[in-house]
Amino acid sequence: MKAVLRVLFLLAVLVLPVFAQQQARNTRFVAVEVAEVRSSSGFFAQDVGTLRLGDEVTLIRDSGRWSEIRAGSITGWVTAASLSPRPTVRAAAPVTPGEVALAGKGFGREMEIEYRRTGDLDYSPVDQMETMSVPAADLRRFIIEGRLSGVEQ
Repeated sequence: MKAVLRVLFLLAVLVLPVFAQQQARNTRFVAVEVAEVRSSSGFFAQDVGTLRLGDEVTLIRDSGRWSEIRAGSITGWVTAASLSPRPTVRAAAPVTPGEVALAGKGFGREMEIEYRRTGDLDYSPVDQMETMSVPAADLRRFIIEGRLSGVEQ
């Protein structure tokens, strides 16, 4: 009986750290304000849930730009770019939509100010387009009714 207990103890000492290490490798954190969890790896797949910045998820598998995850009772797909291997937290100072737009253009605030001062391009149409938002359900309906490909029916 003691021999059996020793073997079980030895297995626990050897296996549990490997299991914990494997679990840590599969842990990810939501790195965006809101991540829509989809039924499959496609932007227009059905929503099955929503995750928030900092939520912990278990990575099931990666598939290109999409990752299959499990978070509590929700299992589905999110864009791989919305996940981080490190815990994420909200910034102390809020990031404005203008700062996000500047970063998307590849400019920092100082460079943007200098470029606007010396450049002759009008960014107002780009700025206006960046404020537009179309709900995913409307986009999905447009693609289905237009008989465009790439969307689950």
